[in-house]
Amino acid sequence: MNLPACAELAELERIVEEGAAHLEVRVLCETAVGPQRFPVYAVALGNPDPALPAVGYFGGFHGLERIGAEVVLEFLRGLVARLRWDSVLHRQLESLRMVFMPLVNPGGVFRGTRANPNGVDLMRNAPLDSTERVPFLIGGQRLGAGLPWYRGPAGAPMEAENLAVCRLVAEELHVRDFSLVVDCHSGFGIHDRIWFPYAHSALPVAHLAEIHALKEIHEQTYAHHNYLFEPQSRQYLAHGDLWDFLYIEAAARPQRIFLPFTLEMGSWLWVKKNPRQLFSRQGIFNPLIAHRQQRVLRRHLTWLDFMARAASGWRNWLPAGAERERHREMALDLWYRGAKS
Repeated sequence: MNLPACAELAELERIVEEGAAHLEVRVLCETAVGPQRFPVYAVALGNPDPALPAVGYFGGFHGLERIGAEVVLEFLRGLVARLRWDSVLHRQLESLRMVFMPLVNPGGVFRGTRANPNGVDLMRNAPLDSTERVPFLIGGQRLGAGLPWYRGPAGAPMEAENLAVCRLVAEELHVRDFSLVVDCHSGFGIHDRIWFPYAHSALPVAHLAEIHALKEIHEQTYAHHNYLFEPQSRQYLAHGDLWDFLYIEAAARPQRIFLPFTLEMGSWLWVKKNPRQLFSRQGIFNPLIAHRQQRVLRRHLTWLDFMARAASGWRNWLPAGAERERHREMALDLWYRGAKS
């Protein structure tokens, strides 16, 4: 059962109030829909020491993909509940920073649109152009806000919501030797996918070995998971991807590692199981049956928790020397030399 318009924002504020003793909360910007204004919140907990690793959780970039925001809210809600009794979590947070932006685009959620209130697709809005052939429209277009996947005017600053994300990443993640990101989306395919950069290029990223090593420890820990790991470019190329932009910024400091991942929930499976969802714009991107939504929320909490643990123990699994080269060669074979994942 989907929540009513902007109930996600109300739920975030309730979680923030409940966890006030442990959470650091700030409003990074506001977005407006007519006379109504919506705050864009950042929430942090754990040790702020920049010498320690961090993990960031993001959702709600696209207002139609409400399940992405709800997965992040469910994970944050669970953490707040555990802080009342879980001494293991408290010890983990002594050596880890966790940051959240569960609802990047509250105006889009309120309007029920993929784009923000200015009609801009936040995941096509970064100042990054692909030099390769991207699909028409879906890869990002500047024809106008009346069409989907609008990038915004050429040469204009990024939208306020994206500038807020960039500021949070710069202050909380880019300053550390190691950080991970999980950004939750829905709306593509019948499989749940874990995408990593690039979206704008079919070339492999500099940290391909580290990404493959993370995939390996996940598979060793959760042997029966259902995720497909792959570069986003294996599905389509796009202009203006924000995580590509932020990854490239971080890669300019090679002594630091910043790895952003997108959880792309396979919403076509929900439509296949309930074809009536095709007649609802929300239904193409969200599970509309209550028990299915609850199953989706439960299913992905393990992945979000794994990423926190992986960030905490990054020195134990990050490959070096010959091991790093081994992982890179395996990744090239898996994703870039014609083998199927």
